[in-house]
Amino acid sequence: MDAITALHQRVSQSKLQAPAPDAQQLATLIRAATRAADHGNLQPWRFLIIEGDGLEKLGQLFANVAAAKKTDISQAELDRFKSMPLRAPMIIVAIAKCQAHPKVPQIEQLIAAGAAAQNIINASFALGLGAIWRTGDMAYDDTVKQALGLISNETLDEQIVGFIYIGTPVSSASLPREINPQDFFTAWTNE
Repeated sequence: MDAITALHQRVSQSKLQAPAPDAQQLATLIRAATRAADHGNLQPWRFLIIEGDGLEKLGQLFANVAAAKKTDISQAELDRFKSMPLRAPMIIVAIAKCQAHPKVPQIEQLIAAGAAAQNIINASFALGLGAIWRTGDMAYDDTVKQALGLISNETLDEQIVGFIYIGTPVSSASLPREINPQDFFTAWTNE
């Protein structure tokens, strides 16, 4: 699929199944991520690849965090948290690696990490894979961040940009709904 077609037709796909990307496809996704726009060439990102038993461990982590926040949590709610990572055969956790820098503010580093994550999503679609970018409370929870090995100190502040669920689509993607670009773009004339 050519790049413009992929950009115009990409859609998120939430219903995913095995197989996960193979080694060659994963290498392509990783390379696409590292080509994101990046002020100062800081490469302010890193990624965790979670699959197999790691998905179950992540689900247990989510359930433990949810139980710590809500002492009267039901078993059904716990089961829902445990099953969240099992919605795809692979999750790539996109992490912004924000560094103290005199010319590149943290927001630009977060955006660069988001651009890297978007490149993974776009490349997934171009390869015929399905992907969806998810966040939610677990992406912002300090216990989850610590368990995933994120660092936060005076020189480095790592943040989860998103959980990218990737696999084989259960069904073919529907074409995205049409959007009028003119609703979002205007010419500035300084008048």
